[in-house]
Amino acid sequence: MKWSEIAIHTTNEAVEPITNILYEAGASGVVIEDREDLFKEREDQFGEIYQLNPDDYPEEGVVMKAYLPETSFLAETVDGIKEAINNLVTYDIDLGLNAVTISEVNEEEWATAWKKYYHPVKISERFTIVPTWEEYEPVSSDELIIELDPGMAFGTGTHPTTVLCIQALEKMVKNGDKIVDVGTGSGVLSIAAALLGASHIEALDLDEVAVRSAIENVELNKVHHLVNVSQNNLLDGITEQQDLVVANILAEVIMSFTDDVATALKPGGIFISSGIISQKKDDVKEALIQSGFEIIETMLMEDWVAFIATKK
Repeated sequence: MKWSEIAIHTTNEAVEPITNILYEAGASGVVIEDREDLFKEREDQFGEIYQLNPDDYPEEGVVMKAYLPETSFLAETVDGIKEAINNLVTYDIDLGLNAVTISEVNEEEWATAWKKYYHPVKISERFTIVPTWEEYEPVSSDELIIELDPGMAFGTGTHPTTVLCIQALEKMVKNGDKIVDVGTGSGVLSIAAALLGASHIEALDLDEVAVRSAIENVELNKVHHLVNVSQNNLLDGITEQQDLVVANILAEVIMSFTDDVATALKPGGIFISSGIISQKKDDVKEALIQSGFEIIETMLMEDWVAFIATKK
């Protein structure tokens, strides 16, 4: 089978929404090449650093690559992707160069290209994300392993917004907690919550591609008895009050349903929100406070923010 590689030259701010657009268009995975990764100073506290090749990165900004099978509808699909990306400006998202190019690759090249980008990455005190093809031995008895296949996953679990959520979950999840994961994507946050001792997790996503991906990853990590994955719009239909809600989605979407989150939580319940670019930090914080939340921790990573808030 022949595949087309669609490459989008954009900004770090646009990575999350463009990722969603690409998956909705039928992409099987997304590669993110960010020039800043070569120069960022990283603390090696989790042992996650490995050598990066400068030739794999753009001169500036971020290049996102996705792979679509060549069909008679490819041109229409690409036009739809371009239109959806252009519409992001209505959310005040900086698209940068916003240059889109298409090239052809064969299936063997596509499959091989994936693997050079992904390695086991320790992202918190306890969690390590491991690609399914990698051999990895835990280095401590309490280490928790999440297996993901970037070829099918809705994200790889290593973007700063996801890392912040997992680190927050590690701090806040208690044994027996009931949790809702809004915009579950790959299901990685639900998997993490299950491994941390939650008794039940509702993993919700509006996109059917994400739902299929999350189901596969939940089964791969053997937590399907704890995680129920379903297609759903935000918190629609959630009637039982929860111990914790986590949402790694756009800041604008978070601000649109903070009242619904407050209703869905028990008194004293926890809301972890991420996917928030730093420029939107104060807006999201104000929305949380207006909905009756108390911010108990603000977490930062690169240009991204996550809030841990409690329902008063």
